[in-house]
Amino acid sequence: MAMAAFVQDGDAVDYTPASNVSAGDVVVQGQLVGVAKKAIAADDLGALAINGAFDFAKDTGSATAITAGAKCYWDAANEVATTTVGANVYIGKAIAAAGATDETVRIRLDQ
Repeated sequence: MAMAAFVQDGDAVDYTPASNVSAGDVVVQGQLVGVAKKAIAADDLGALAINGAFDFAKDTGSATAITAGAKCYWDAANEVATTTVGANVYIGKAIAAAGATDETVRIRLDQ
């Protein structure tokens, strides 16, 4: 008996939201973070990307620069990527540096 059966490549996972999700929304399910590449209507089956590189919103101002290779976390309360662990969920590593005045940081999702 097989111990596992191939289902899909794993670049995306099925997701049925309770409320509408817009393209580009970051969705956190426990420790799994995905990005909606397309809008998903409430109660409709859609998909979340869990692999790939995305530009995530980040804070600007003093001490908000992120270096390439830095581990990044999703701060759901403020809807920004950060290097602060705390209660935030790991999303991946920055693949390009983002300065303190940059409003986004490019991150490769890493589940």
